[in-house]
Amino acid sequence: MITIKNKMQQDGIRYSANLLMETFVRIEEQISSGITTLDIDRIAADTIKGGGGMPAFLGYGGFPSSVCTSVNHQVIHGIPNSEPLSDGDIVGCDIGVVLDGFYSDACITFGVGVLSESTRKLLEVTKQSLGTAIKACKPGGRVKDIGRAINEFVEPHGYGIVYSYCGHGVGISLHEEPQIPNYYPSRGSNPRLRQGMVLAVEPMITAGAPDVEILEDGWTVVTVDGSLSAHFEHSILITETGAEILTSRGD
Repeated sequence: MITIKNKMQQDGIRYSANLLMETFVRIEEQISSGITTLDIDRIAADTIKGGGGMPAFLGYGGFPSSVCTSVNHQVIHGIPNSEPLSDGDIVGCDIGVVLDGFYSDACITFGVGVLSESTRKLLEVTKQSLGTAIKACKPGGRVKDIGRAINEFVEPHGYGIVYSYCGHGVGISLHEEPQIPNYYPSRGSNPRLRQGMVLAVEPMITAGAPDVEILEDGWTVVTVDGSLSAHFEHSILITETGAEILTSRGD
């Protein structure tokens, strides 16, 4: 069931999202060659707990960490470890916050040091596809309009669009209806977007084929062909006229 959030709930989710964005600021300040994804996880956990919240991913379905840290060919759900990041790596940091019972969810793929031109382009196109998708989020539209916007923006660049995972509703719990595919056409229901819906929109784009598989740890999703993958996500609120990006950093 799709939950329409009232003003009190919207405000609660907004406070949660503010803490989440503060967490990303702290991480970005420390991203450099030599940092480990365990370091990133500690920074996030300390910031979230220091702000009165809890990491929403920690223990969710048995996930062992506060942040999903996905490096290079890892798409999503990477588990933090002690291996240092190197110049030219990319790391997707997917983080959820629960504050006073309200959830927010976002992801930024950071570059480490100097990136190649092809890597920079992948990140830029993925980030731009998220912006394009958010423009399709408005009352009276349909959920599949979001995937159509991503598909039409990304396809001309020759990148793969991961079809095995999708966006979702968020706010009262971490994962709510509706599911939001990142491609078009897609199967499943196509509910109308309504004012008060809160959605986590999250294109996952690969430099190669879209096929993915899960590693033996039971969590880490990687590209089958070993190509790089980028992931950006915002929690957004459907307003009277369009969408408010709750997890915006102003960029």
